[in-house]
Amino acid sequence: MIKENDLKLNTEKMIEAGLIFGHKKSKTHPKMKKYISGVKNDIHIFDIEKTSEKLKEALNFIYELVSNNKTILFVGTKIQIKDILKDFANEVNCPYINERWCGGTFTNFEIVRKRIEYFKNLELKKEKGELEKYTKKEQMKLDKKIKELEKKFGGIKNLEKLPDAIFILDIKKDYTALLEAKKKGIPVIAIVDTNVNPDLVNYPIPANDDAISSIKYILDVVKEVILKAKNQ
Repeated sequence: MIKENDLKLNTEKMIEAGLIFGHKKSKTHPKMKKYISGVKNDIHIFDIEKTSEKLKEALNFIYELVSNNKTILFVGTKIQIKDILKDFANEVNCPYINERWCGGTFTNFEIVRKRIEYFKNLELKKEKGELEKYTKKEQMKLDKKIKELEKKFGGIKNLEKLPDAIFILDIKKDYTALLEAKKKGIPVIAIVDTNVNPDLVNYPIPANDDAISSIKYILDVVKEVILKAKNQ
């Protein structure tokens, strides 16, 4: 378990980053009410102390996983956070999916692995100049195929087996990823906004999953914990 002093969670900064703002009252899932402290302009407001408590639980789980050389797959396919997630994942050297979730990524993992191996093989051939023997038209087709596969599988091309956990930035947007993780018994860490069922997640973080500032704050503290675990 990570030391309490090492977490450095600051509720004021969490509020400034907009973690406390949920959705309109009319969209609130009944099971999220335990994490809500009030209403402002018809918007439900998270209880920041409860958010902080659940975030700590998630961070401790992440620290434990990384300390034991376990793998966490990060998933976030909203347009506004794709680049943020990619940069984060590259910094902490974790697999990620920031484009559309490919159905069967977990439930048909062996088939997906074959597609990834094909992609990696094409990349290698290009690096070695082995594609130059083809016509220009054929090379253009292969280049296009490499780009398509990079977009689809680039973040998981080094994932040799199913991950030990998955971190989903929005379980409503990436519901298929959540379902596949549950089917395969993979623990789920996720940001849960007021419009979703937190009971679907093993380690829910009740917070705003739309604001870029909220996502960045959470990913920043996750990054800090991962780097601490790797350098212990």
